[in-house]
Amino acid sequence: MGGKIKTWKKRWFVFDRNRKTLAYYADKHEVKMKGVIYFQAIEEVYYDHLKNAHKSPNSSLTFSVKTHNRVYYMVSPSPEAMRIWMDVIVTGAEGYMQFMV
Repeated sequence: MGGKIKTWKKRWFVFDRNRKTLAYYADKHEVKMKGVIYFQAIEEVYYDHLKNAHKSPNSSLTFSVKTHNRVYYMVSPSPEAMRIWMDVIVTGAEGYMQFMV
C-alpha cells in the first residue's frame, strides 16, 4: 500500500466543517484547489512514530492522514500546531461518522 515519497511540496490546508472536507492549495493565496480529502474517506490520523516519512524535512513534526486510497504525510511548524491539526482532523472525521450513524 502506498508509494514512495518522491519530494515534499508545501501546501495550504483548509478545514471546512460544512463541506466535510480538508482541501489543499499550492499556497494561501491560491484559489484553485490542488486536491481534497473528504471526511468520509479518512480512516486514521496518527503521529508517524515509525518514521515511515523518513525523508521528511522534520520527522518529529510529521503526522499521517490515512484515507481509503492513500496516506498523506504532513509536517507542521510546531508540536502544538501538529496536535491541533490532528485533533481537528480527527474531530471532523469522527463527527462525520457520528452524523451518518
